[in-house]
Amino acid sequence: MKNYRKRIADDILKRKLEGKGAVLIEGPKWCGKTTTAEQVAASCLYMNDPHNIKQYLTLAEIDPQILLKGETPRLIDEWQIAPKLWDAIRFEVDHRGEQGQFILTGSAVPPKTDDIRHTGTGRFTRLLMRTMSLYESGESSGEVSLKQMFSAPEKVRGISSFGIEDLAFVTCRGGWPQAIDMREEIALDQAADYYDSVVNADITRAYGMNRNTERVKRLMRSYARAQGSQMPISAICEDVRANDEKSFNEETAAKYIGVLKKIFVVEDMPAWNPNLRSKTAIRTSDTRYFIDPSIAAAALGIGPQDLIADLATFGFMFEALAVRDLRVYAESLGGEVFHYRDKDKLECDAVVHLKNGSYGLIEIKLGGDRLIEEGAATLKELADKIDTVKMKAPSFLMVLAGVGEFAYRRKDGVYVVPISTLKN
Repeated sequence: MKNYRKRIADDILKRKLEGKGAVLIEGPKWCGKTTTAEQVAASCLYMNDPHNIKQYLTLAEIDPQILLKGETPRLIDEWQIAPKLWDAIRFEVDHRGEQGQFILTGSAVPPKTDDIRHTGTGRFTRLLMRTMSLYESGESSGEVSLKQMFSAPEKVRGISSFGIEDLAFVTCRGGWPQAIDMREEIALDQAADYYDSVVNADITRAYGMNRNTERVKRLMRSYARAQGSQMPISAICEDVRANDEKSFNEETAAKYIGVLKKIFVVEDMPAWNPNLRSKTAIRTSDTRYFIDPSIAAAALGIGPQDLIADLATFGFMFEALAVRDLRVYAESLGGEVFHYRDKDKLECDAVVHLKNGSYGLIEIKLGGDRLIEEGAATLKELADKIDTVKMKAPSFLMVLAGVGEFAYRRKDGVYVVPISTLKN
């Protein structure tokens, strides 16, 4: 058995177990939900065990409480196979009156909600797990801490040995745990297999009826091309229709995208709305992203060498990877990640915003002096627009680079940090 790689979600899970009776771990399939839960579970029930599944389903119907007996925290894996377990767990949490009783994990396909009578408010808390960040996979040294950036350190130090080929590979491979220790060719197959599973099975199961596989592929290719943009659904429809003889309207596209969000394939980024000195209109459309950049690479049928040969595409793909890592790191700090864009086309790729109102502005650049200068200029322009009478000034300005040898703080206060030196 492979050694367990520590996940940032480990500590979040332990904290959440202290505060609620049950924790539901959500996220894309293959991201490591069950394995992470197993690290703290004192007993486990695997609902999809082929030797016992019929018996478990029968018990879930006639006496679900018997399935919940065991040392706590008790892991209920693939709980959605028997949705009635949800209300049974809620009842058990109420009557035990103790925290940290259950951990629920399951496939990304939503359960049938007809059998669920109660939302679980006050009894359940949710934990969203994503694929592995570069720090979790051991490909970031972690010399620069996002948490420490909020204290605006005078200096940051980090040395990166990550080259353009390394970055292209991890972008196309993604953060799938089982791919991390595989040789490169086999590791790249994992994202392709994930994409095939989504297209051929998962979206149909989640939608509740058969879907046109080729149409799903076209939609996901269009979404991959839209990564990092605020492309409206109407434009995605036009892109799909260009290669689709049959009608494909916005309502249908929205349903497909809604299902992809439910099964954690797509995770768009909401807009940030700060207080500005001027009355500049802020764009509020979400920015399009897959939950892992490798899904876009698989949808487009491209590999590491294709990215190196097309640096414009590589830039958008790297942005998706950086957003994934920032989301993982921000989650551990109780923060969220947003984007900013106004009517004057001033953009900021990522804003990490904490619950206490502190925030940092981040521009994501593939690397090189010219792009870093552009990123720093954008950050300073946006910082100057913010009304610091009505809200805090930014805690830090950072250019997050794909490649670059050193992490450092510039004379103007802007940090330049290679992604392979960053951690939470």
